[in-house]
Amino acid sequence: MKFLVVDDEKDVKMLFRQKFRKEVRNGLIELEFAFSGQEALEILRSQKPPEVMYIFSDINMPGMTGLELLERVKSDFPQIKVSMISAYGDSENYERAMSSGAKEFFTKPINFESLKFEVNQILSEQS
Repeated sequence: MKFLVVDDEKDVKMLFRQKFRKEVRNGLIELEFAFSGQEALEILRSQKPPEVMYIFSDINMPGMTGLELLERVKSDFPQIKVSMISAYGDSENYERAMSSGAKEFFTKPINFESLKFEVNQILSEQS
C-alpha cells in the first residue's frame, strides 16, 4: 500500500523512512513524499487511478495549505484517506480538518506509536 507524506520540511522524509523502515523492508507499505500541496496533487494525477491509498499531510505549508489539499483530495479522489499533521493542536484546525473529511489529526512532534497504530489499522482493513 502506498502512502504519500506531504510536508514542506525535507527532514520529515528521513524521519518517516527511519520510523517505518521495517514496514517498508517487509513490503507492507511504500512511502512517497511531496514537499508542497501542488506537488502532491501532481503525484496523484500522474497515475490513473492513483496508487496512493493514504496521505499524511502537514497543515501549515507555503502556497497550498494542508487543509486546502485535503479539500481538493476529498473532491477529486474521495477514495483516498487523509490524516492531518500540525505543529499546532488548536481546535480550529482540528475542527476544519475533521469536517473536511480527515480521518485523523496528529500534532507535532509526531507520536509515531499512534501513527503506526493508524497505519496497521489501515493495512488490516485492506486485507
